[in-house]
Amino acid sequence: MIGEVNVEEKIFQKVEENREAMIEDIRNLVRIRSVEGEAQEGAPFGQGVKAALKEALDISEKLGFRTRNLDNYMGYAQYGEGKDYVGAFGHLDVVPEGEGWKHPPFSGYLEDGVIYSRGILDNKGPIMSCLYALYALKELDLKGEHPVRIIFGCDEETGFLDLKHYLEQERPPVWGFTPDCKYPVVYSERGRAVVMISALTQDMDKFFAFVNTYFIGAKNTGDRLGIDVTSPEYGVMEMRNYRLAQGNDGVFFEVTLSYPPEISIEKIFKKIGAKAEGMKVTVTQNYNPVRFDKEGPMVKTLQACYERVTHQDGTPVTTTGGTYAKLMPHIVPFGPSFPGQKGIGHNPNEWMTIEDLVTNAKIYALALYRLSQLR
Repeated sequence: MIGEVNVEEKIFQKVEENREAMIEDIRNLVRIRSVEGEAQEGAPFGQGVKAALKEALDISEKLGFRTRNLDNYMGYAQYGEGKDYVGAFGHLDVVPEGEGWKHPPFSGYLEDGVIYSRGILDNKGPIMSCLYALYALKELDLKGEHPVRIIFGCDEETGFLDLKHYLEQERPPVWGFTPDCKYPVVYSERGRAVVMISALTQDMDKFFAFVNTYFIGAKNTGDRLGIDVTSPEYGVMEMRNYRLAQGNDGVFFEVTLSYPPEISIEKIFKKIGAKAEGMKVTVTQNYNPVRFDKEGPMVKTLQACYERVTHQDGTPVTTTGGTYAKLMPHIVPFGPSFPGQKGIGHNPNEWMTIEDLVTNAKIYALALYRLSQLR
């Protein structure tokens, strides 16, 4: 037991020793405007995202890791050798900056220990914290049963095409997490679907009446549609991200649904269709709920690592969000936001403190080390 405590303290000390280098590399990375752009030869998500991936892999090589670029869809840094691996999956693409910033959104602006930039939380800061977490293990020559990869995604915000490409060339990890949600460890994600209701130009009056009655003028629980399911674990069904637009031959309305497993996408589709009175209803995207055993070795290991570093209750939780865990087998959402930190990622003045970045690196270093020891 004493030996294990000494290993943990050495890991934490090594993370502290590298904090300045980590923060410098994070600030350099967030200065790259990696919003998805027009697909080009060798740049499937645009030049900005490609540049961010190159920078992340260059930093990884500087730290002495073996790297691989998968056609600029994804890339990874690896420590150790072996067929099975532990993986931390983050992403380098970001949502558009929008308006309302106090400082330039791609400046890496640092003030009073806080970094402000698009992508600092979602998700460049956290995935670089994972890289430096692994670097701490590498410097200490700490290896487990499995090699460890830090995987840099490029299409998390717009379609998960990066993950699909990755899985065509690489096997999934045996254990892993995505640092793109919240703490404590998230053992389950709700389902997420995008539903589109469309109508021809001659039916616009009926269409707008429908949208106003069942969406704009109603609760975001879908109560008037009869889909307001409440789950003891997940809470109530939620509708968000409303979008109204004109198409080639009419109008359409899109809504994103975050639904608990107590209701299926098939039932949601049927309920909306019954109210739509002949208008076209289409499910344009759907990811079913995902769930992991709260008492399983992966979730329990991550819970213990969180509690060891923060000394806070790490009881596993659920989320209304959607992450790489929707498509990548054997990973759960884990950090980076601490309890009480909400509404930061896609908003103006996106921020993350240096202390939180360092604390994340300590949690992730211990987590990667412990997961790599699981058989």
